[in-house]
Amino acid sequence: MGTWNKPPNKSPWEKGQKPPDIDELLSNLQDKFKIGMPKKGGIIFIIIIAVAFWFATGIFIVDPEEQAVIKRFGEVTDVVGPGPHYHFPSPIETVQIAPVTAVRRLEIGFRTIQVGPPAKYRRVLKESLMLTGDENIIDVQFIVQYRISNLENYLYSLTNPDETVKSAAESAMREVIGDTSVTEALTVGKGVIEDTTQQLLQQTMNSYLAGIKIENVKLQDVHPPDAVKEAFKDVVSAREDREKMINDAEGYRNNLVPKSRGEAAQVINNARAYAKEKVLVALGESERFNLVYEEYRKAKKITRERILLETMASILPKVTKVIADKSVGGNILPFLPIGQSLNLLNK
Repeated sequence: MGTWNKPPNKSPWEKGQKPPDIDELLSNLQDKFKIGMPKKGGIIFIIIIAVAFWFATGIFIVDPEEQAVIKRFGEVTDVVGPGPHYHFPSPIETVQIAPVTAVRRLEIGFRTIQVGPPAKYRRVLKESLMLTGDENIIDVQFIVQYRISNLENYLYSLTNPDETVKSAAESAMREVIGDTSVTEALTVGKGVIEDTTQQLLQQTMNSYLAGIKIENVKLQDVHPPDAVKEAFKDVVSAREDREKMINDAEGYRNNLVPKSRGEAAQVINNARAYAKEKVLVALGESERFNLVYEEYRKAKKITRERILLETMASILPKVTKVIADKSVGGNILPFLPIGQSLNLLNK
């Protein structure tokens, strides 16, 4: 193999030559490529335009449903509402805008796959299966609706607001369901569960300084696990039948007792009225007897005859009367009721 000899270092300039002048080189390049260097006044104008454009980037507009947080070197300095505003351009100040009137919706225990119609859902059992106060397992699916009440706290107190609200809501619902019987959860206790969970969840958000207002908690579906659903339906149906029978019996009692009391009061009132009437009649008769007796003492004969006439006047209209002359008094034939007998025969 042959050997390679490194050539000696040589200067690019021959002996006796000097390197070219820089100013001369730039001048030659300018003439060759026709590049015009700006003058001093032009450079200042360009700088002014750039600074004005930079300041103009600080103008921003907040929509009616939004609020904006202004931060200076990372520290919050102001929270502004709808309208045009200004902030020092980045990197001095930055702006973060978010809608505060929109109501956000979280699904817990299920997820909407297709809005529909018809809507399609996917169950999330690890979120929905809960233990009741009487140690029964039920499947609880519900939604939480909330909005931003304090934008600064919402943006910077929580790392992931939606996940925080969902976890806190699930925890609050489990606590409420744990204090509720399975019968109440499946029937009449749903309204109480919703209100109690909303209050408990709002207290949790306030303790986090989350800047969140819980609008409502709404149960979508509450039912037993699929394995025992039919048995639970039978139990619930039996309890509903029992409640219906109890209500019917209460209604019958509520109708019968007042009616019986009214009839008893009517009988008592009638008896009192009858007794009062008899007493008053007896008092009247005794008073009348006393008056007649006083008249009798004054004129016994006249009073006796008057009493006789009054008695006959009250008795005679009730009996059949026959008036005959004395000349026919001895003959019985005219007194036989022949006309009545013929009438009886004709009938």
